[in-house]
Order: sequence, then structure tokens, then C-alpha cells
Amino acid sequence: MKKVLVLGGGFAGVEAAIYLKKQGIETTLVSDRDYFYIYPTSIWIPTGETTKDKISVPLDQLAQKHGFQLIVDPVTALEAKEKKVTLASGRVLNEFEYIVVAMGQDKMKHKGIENTLSICGKPEEAEELYERLSRLVDRGSGKIAMGFGGNPHDTSAVRGGPAFEVLFNVNTMLKRKGIRDKFELTFFAPMAKPGQKMGPKALVMMDKMFGMTNINKKVGSKITEFEADGIRFEDGTKLESDLTMFISAGKGHSVIESSDLPISDAGFVVTNEYNEIDGFDGVYAIGDSASLMGPDWRAKQGHVAEVMAKNVSYNIFQKMQKINSKRSYMEHLNILCVMDTGDGAAFVFRNDSGGKIIPLPIIGHWMKKGWGWYCKNSKLGKIPRIPGM
Repeated sequence: MKKVLVLGGGFAGVEAAIYLKKQGIETTLVSDRDYFYIYPTSIWIPTGETTKDKISVPLDQLAQKHGFQLIVDPVTALEAKEKKVTLASGRVLNEFEYIVVAMGQDKMKHKGIENTLSICGKPEEAEELYERLSRLVDRGSGKIAMGFGGNPHDTSAVRGGPAFEVLFNVNTMLKRKGIRDKFELTFFAPMAKPGQKMGPKALVMMDKMFGMTNINKKVGSKITEFEADGIRFEDGTKLESDLTMFISAGKGHSVIESSDLPISDAGFVVTNEYNEIDGFDGVYAIGDSASLMGPDWRAKQGHVAEVMAKNVSYNIFQKMQKINSKRSYMEHLNILCVMDTGDGAAFVFRNDSGGKIIPLPIIGHWMKKGWGWYCKNSKLGKIPRIPGM
């Protein structure tokens, strides 16, 4: 049996390794960290509802459970034509007939970005958000700004939902502590209609939620610089802030951009709907590493990454058997999330037929908590996987 090398220990990479092994294929996973991090549930780290350790799964436990090999060592170079991978330790991997690139993405850099923290960056940033927010709570007052940016070269590389979620969770936490009136909360984004991917009904609902929670908005003006005490915009205004959370849009991973793979203007690997790469037989790109095909509202999300992973695992197995059968991710392309507010949530769905947003007071919060528990324990094989999830 030929061997497969999976690069990346996130949603796409872990799912690919699990499903490749389910089909009896010898699989090795390479990751730059020794744990799988459940990003969608990291929104509760800043408010102290959870911790990094609680939403992380040791990769060695996953490897032992599912039977794939694990190498914890960052990738520093990829020569895809030769199927050659160089690791930070100097180790060279060149004995694999198939490579699945699932290394995620890097973030766009903005002037003064060091003055911000992100919930979608390194997990340590979420912990620092908790520390910084705790100090403001102890002080009893403050100005907090949270937002996200876009990539003009790729509309799918935006992470907007987590910014809304953390902001609403902070609002709920401050209300429960009885000090909400002592804090000024502001949402900001350079685009005129942030969140429009979710559809017009969702935009109306978001505006209502901002009004109900007394959260200010600063949208429609380009960000020129982040400073220690706020954000400057192209229209000449400055938003003062004691704590700024900003989720930069994604761009191509630096290793991928330096490789011989074909990349889009945003730096993502150009693939077809089967995640194959033209001219690179046996090499696939999935998850955030791949340039996502589809309509303007498309978005890089974890469930799409996992669909790609399962499909590629199937496609590789069929190719090994010399069977002409492939699965595409296009029919599964949609936006799907439970947007948590700390005391409830909203179910958001968008596809070619339009979008919908359904308020889920109280129960929505516990639905998302339940999904986090399910994600961790199903990956570990402690509970059965739900078909399609």
C-alpha cells in the first residue's frame, strides 16, 4: 500500500488523517504543534468560560486512537513536484507517494498589528485576551473595540463570526457582573456591510442586536493604523480603545507561497473541485490552504474543510484502486454556524438559495457548548460520529 503524508494538524489535516486510516492507508501527519485546537469554542477563553487546555486535544492521543503516525515538527519547505518536505529540525520527508496540504493560512499584516490581539490567531493570544480583559474588569471601566478585516484578493478569507461572538459574549459577561454601563463596546470593520455573506436578513438582525446591546459601530472606512490606545481610519477619525481585538483576513501560508505550487492572488493553492492540483499528480490541498471555488458569499469554514478532507481521502483510495470515482466539495458549499452570544445564540445558514438567521435564546448557547463537547469526544473515539458531521 502506498503512503500518504498530511501536512497540518487543524480541522482539515486531522480529519484527512482519520479518514485515510479508516480506509487502511498508511498515513503520517505533520503538525507544528502537538495538539488539535477547537477554534470555534475559543470564543469563551477571553471571558473565562473555558481554557486553552480544555478545548485542545493532544495529537498523540488522536494518533494512537486512529493509528496514524505523528511528527510534531514545523514544515519549512515544500517541493511539491518532487514530493519533498523539509522540517524545522532539518529532517527531509521524500518517501510518500501522496501529499495532502492542510497547513492553514497566514494573516494579513496591518500597520501596528502588534497593538491588537486575535481570537483566530495563535491560541496564546486568546489567553492574553483573557488576561487583558480581566484587568479592565478589575479596574471597573474601559473602552473595548473588536472587529475584523477583509482580503481584497479573496472574499472567502474573512473570519467575521468569531468577532461578533466574542463581542456579544463580553457584553453578556459585563452585564452579569453589573458593570456593563461602565464600558464602551464598539464593533469595527473597513467594509460598509460587514456580515453580508450571511444574507440581508442576517444584516438586519445584527443591527438589531447591536442596538439591543448598546454596542457602537464603526464601519465603512479603511483602517490605516492600530495604535496602543486605539485605531485610526482613512476618514481621519480615531476610535479610542483600551483593548483591541482584530481578526485579520487570511492570506497564503508563507511555506506554500514559497513552494512550487500554483497559487491565487491571495496566496492559496489553486485546485479543482476535487482538491487536485493541475500538473501535480498525487498532491492535494484542502481547508484554508486551498483557494475556495464558488460564489462571492463563500467562506472558509471548518465543516467545509472537513468535507474536503473526507473527499480527498475517498479520492486517494479510489485512485490507489485505479477506480475512476471522485467526490467534489461544491455540493456541500454553504455557510453554517451557531453564533453564540453568551446567553443564547443565532443559527446562521447561507447557500445559493439565500440565507436565514434564527434566534435561539438560552438554548443556542448550550447547543454550541454541546457541539464543542461532541467535537472533542468524537475525535477521540469516545462517542460515535454523527453521519455528515
